[in-house]
Amino acid sequence: MNEIFTRRSVRKFLPQPVEEEKIEKMLRAGMAAPSAGNQQPWEFYVVRDKKILQDLSHCSLYAGCAAKAPAAIVVCSRDDNMRFRAFANLDLSACVENILLEAVCLGLGAVWLGVAPYASRELNVRRAIGIPKGLTAFAVIPVGYAADTVEERAKEDRFDPDRIHYV
Repeated sequence: MNEIFTRRSVRKFLPQPVEEEKIEKMLRAGMAAPSAGNQQPWEFYVVRDKKILQDLSHCSLYAGCAAKAPAAIVVCSRDDNMRFRAFANLDLSACVENILLEAVCLGLGAVWLGVAPYASRELNVRRAIGIPKGLTAFAVIPVGYAADTVEERAKEDRFDPDRIHYV
């Protein structure tokens, strides 16, 4: 799966909008993630509004790239009706990774901006979007067409045989 090895965190985007069908494909990929007991704890906000993207760019020290992204997907967790609440962040992590891999497959760039487990970041995202009670922001994923190409980005092989142990 080439997307696993070519995925990079993209923080610089062209001003070109992301097509609605590509947003839907990324959301479908996210919803295809495994989850504990199939609880599917995710809810999503697709943000295209420039003012809200600007507000999201101030949600943490690392979120500045959201201001110039043509879109962002905010992944949230439902707070109620989960059989395996302790596993929700694991479920959501798998969901975010699926979205990132689908972005690469679609010729897009994206970056995972962590919100959880920081209460201050969660509150900032909640205020920026108007997330209602019952949902908790988990991550912000700015997405768009990368301002640089995959070939221009540094490629690295992260395989480290010293971290493998056979028993």
